[in-house]
Amino acid sequence: MSAPQTIDAAFLPEFPVPVREPRRLHVVDAPARRRVPRRAFGVVAVLGAVLIALVQMGLSILTTQSSFEIASLTQQQRDLTYQKQILYDDVAGLNSPQYLAANAAALGMVIDETPTYLRLSDGAVVGAGKPAEGTSSVDAMGRGSVRNALISGVPLVTDPQKAAEPAPATGAAPTDTPSAPAASATPPPISDGLPTPATR
Repeated sequence: MSAPQTIDAAFLPEFPVPVREPRRLHVVDAPARRRVPRRAFGVVAVLGAVLIALVQMGLSILTTQSSFEIASLTQQQRDLTYQKQILYDDVAGLNSPQYLAANAAALGMVIDETPTYLRLSDGAVVGAGKPAEGTSSVDAMGRGSVRNALISGVPLVTDPQKAAEPAPATGAAPTDTPSAPAASATPPPISDGLPTPATR
């Protein structure tokens, strides 16, 4: 073991010794209290409240006006939808087989018992090749027909002033006397309604 080494004080650095000076305290005057302008604050608050109320009223008026415009446009769209449906019904009535058959009968068209066809492959006429004769057995507007509400009041092609209505019912009872034989072999048109058995 070795002996502890001693340090010579001459080799140590010299540090200055701090000198403490006594604090000099003095009384500081309190800052003057700043007065808040109450009148200006009140004016700003009132103006802000009035401005907010005016903005809310303007927004409410614009919202109400927009809701009225939306209601008006909705009603207009509903009316246009109804008109479109009415036009669709009118077109459906004009395309109905009953109305087409009534117009065909009014124009003098009849059902041919022996139809004639044209073969496209060689252009040959297949069938009798003569015009149909007699009267049509289809009575689209007779008493036996079902009323079509879509063509009620719609005139025929041959008479634009007269509406296509079913034939009026007559009070005469149907007779059982045989009628004269028709020129065509098709059954006669039903004009007195469908035959039904008598029931109690």
